[in-house]
Amino acid sequence: MREATCLSMDASINPTTGDLAGQRITTLANAVYLRLMTPLGSYWADPELGSRLHELKREKDKARVSTLAIQYAQQALKGLIDDGRATSVDVTAEQPHNGWLRLLIEVYAPAGRQTFEHLVSVI
Repeated sequence: MREATCLSMDASINPTTGDLAGQRITTLANAVYLRLMTPLGSYWADPELGSRLHELKREKDKARVSTLAIQYAQQALKGLIDDGRATSVDVTAEQPHNGWLRLLIEVYAPAGRQTFEHLVSVI
């Protein structure tokens, strides 16, 4: 049974280390983190979960990489809209050309807007 508008209390995942943070959360932070960090197709229980962002680690720090990163993040987070936990997702990118690409993610959920940041390594 799928509950679209009810969020459960999950153990928080630290997005920097990937470890449990010792707190309980009611946001979509874990769902966003797992969808962006898991390589698409690698999770045995749900081959649709994940993103292609890991493919960008070998890309040069060119302007087109930010376009790909936005596209990959939107594809990965579409599942939150499909299952009713979010109404929309906006992704923008900042690319200071220092080996990192910063994704700024706004998730609009029935409980309100939630903002996340995700860093992607590029060369």
